[in-house]
Amino acid sequence: MSSEGISERDFERAADDTLRLLERALDGVDGLEVDLQMGVLTVEFGDGTKYVINSHRAARQIWMAAERTAWHFDPREGGARWQASKDGAELWTTVEGVLSRKLGSPVELPR
Repeated sequence: MSSEGISERDFERAADDTLRLLERALDGVDGLEVDLQMGVLTVEFGDGTKYVINSHRAARQIWMAAERTAWHFDPREGGARWQASKDGAELWTTVEGVLSRKLGSPVELPR
C-alpha cells in the first residue's frame, strides 16, 4: 500500500506503533540512549552522535537521518512494513545496518 492509499488516522496509528516498537527494541542495545517524544525517536551514542527517526505526517512517511544520509519510508501492508521508495530499503533492516556500522558489531533488533 502506498502512502496515498492509507488514511491519515491509519498512518498515525501505524507510525506511532512502529516508533514505539523501535524504541523498545533499541532500548536493549548497549551503547545507546533512546528517547521517543511526540513522534521523534532520537538515538544517541556515547560520542554524542545522534540519529533521528520520525513520523512525517504531512508526507505520510517515516523519515530517518543517520550517517549524513536521509531515508523516507512509505507504509506497506497498511503500515506493517515501511519501505523506502528511492531504493526499496526496509526500515528495520536499514536501522540495523546503520547501527551495526556505527557500533562496529552486528545489531539484530527483535521485532
